[in-house]
Amino acid sequence: MGRKRVYEVAKRIPAEELDKRIKRLEKDTGVLKRLYFIRYLYRVMSVEEVAELVGVTKATGYAWFKRWNSSGYEGLKPNYGGSRPSKLTEEQKEELREMLKKKDSWTTKEVQELIEAEFGVSYSSWQVRRILKSFGMRYAKPYQKDYRKPDNAEDTLKTLDDAEIEDDVNRIHR
Repeated sequence: MGRKRVYEVAKRIPAEELDKRIKRLEKDTGVLKRLYFIRYLYRVMSVEEVAELVGVTKATGYAWFKRWNSSGYEGLKPNYGGSRPSKLTEEQKEELREMLKKKDSWTTKEVQELIEAEFGVSYSSWQVRRILKSFGMRYAKPYQKDYRKPDNAEDTLKTLDDAEIEDDVNRIHR
């Protein structure tokens, strides 16, 4: 088996400074792992050996090595691309929130249709639930409402109860 090739690693900061950064960033395991990788390279190990030791592929090891040599510590920080902008602007979301406050109970489907009608934007039911959650609204199990129930049902029930009590009292006193 042939000897592994050892590459010249750019010592952009002293090993002591590297150790200080490692201690400071022990909570950020992504950067920490990369700094350990570089520290092992400082000890004149090959990229392949260090990649195996740290638990990453050779390709990842070489990518970290190149990023360190070209950009130093900044090159080791994760570069998140960000997310897609929302289909609704913040003003539209605020307008939607106000519309939803006008009625007590909404189904996800109703909110989905409202967004489509008012703003011309199509969202999946999953995304509508995420928007509602961001508004601080919670899912509640719906209860059935009897469409035949009159608006003054509670008043009628109270009147009937009072009448029955009066009848019972009259029967007792006879």
